[in-house]
Amino acid sequence: MSATIAPVKPGTSRASKLVRSIATARETGIAIALVVIVVAATAANPNFLFSADGFRDLLLTPSLLLLVAVGQAVVIITRNVDLSVGSIVGLTAYLTGRLFIDVEGIPIIIVFVAGVLLGCLLGAINGLLVAWAKVPALVITLGTMYIYRGINVAWTGSERINASDLPREFRGLGTDQLLGIPILTIIAVIVLIVAAWYLRNMRGGREFYAIGSDPAAAHLYGLKVNRRIITAFVVSGALSGLAGVLYAARYGTVSSAAGFGWELQAIGAAVIGGVAISGGVGTVWGAAIGAFLLLTINRALPILGIDDFWQRAVVGVLILGSIVLDRVLAVRQHRRLIAQREDDR
Repeated sequence: MSATIAPVKPGTSRASKLVRSIATARETGIAIALVVIVVAATAANPNFLFSADGFRDLLLTPSLLLLVAVGQAVVIITRNVDLSVGSIVGLTAYLTGRLFIDVEGIPIIIVFVAGVLLGCLLGAINGLLVAWAKVPALVITLGTMYIYRGINVAWTGSERINASDLPREFRGLGTDQLLGIPILTIIAVIVLIVAAWYLRNMRGGREFYAIGSDPAAAHLYGLKVNRRIITAFVVSGALSGLAGVLYAARYGTVSSAAGFGWELQAIGAAVIGGVAISGGVGTVWGAAIGAFLLLTINRALPILGIDDFWQRAVVGVLILGSIVLDRVLAVRQHRRLIAQREDDR
């Protein structure tokens, strides 16, 4: 008696499911938009991509924002927001310069550790206030944004860090390349991969999504909501601190204006990349692509002959479009679940 083999339904194989998931992912659409902009700008001016400086800047310029956007995405996934990241970048960037000036011969690794630890401390303050004071993160981090920036301005005064104050080896981290790829970009990609792996594979990462989807249900389920929220803000602060150290390496000159406005760019990059502002949805991959798209637009639109007003308008339209799309997808998902429940009955 021969055994009958059940026919395989079209589209049910692992490969086809993978292709379908990639094709329907929000990140894919953002990546395609990025490619279209790069192609259009390169067609208008081949030096945009096909030159040593053009290719390097395409990879290098968004790398610092990528780090901050990844941290911001982790916070937004928990249904919070961190408006203090730009101020943390400024503080750690100036701390970096002061350490090289005031502590002669200090090892570069110690400077990195100091910057990241300062970012962790400032992020922990945000997290503790949000988690235990039960005050919305938007209000808390708006206050700490001004406090941290005020400390930075008071500390910096009229002084600034110059490239001559920094060791050549340290400045090389912001300008040198490895196999044609900027070292700063390599560092940012490594951080991105680690963060993406943690959110996808570790219990703590999955709990971020659970908290963002429904904080009350997560609490009833027994998740340590406060601890996870604090952790998210610490991660955001640490990555902002790392970005501050690399900011000094990248630009050499650090003033009290360092990192100014980065909080809005980081939020914009995360939202454009598919991280739902209502929490529980999105990936750090999307936030990273959003960071590249945001800054590539700023470089590409002048080449395409679009004036400054429309450059800002395009970014605003992208953010609004992403929010509307998130809402549409959420409504569709809700209707699909309702229909599935009715079919199961």
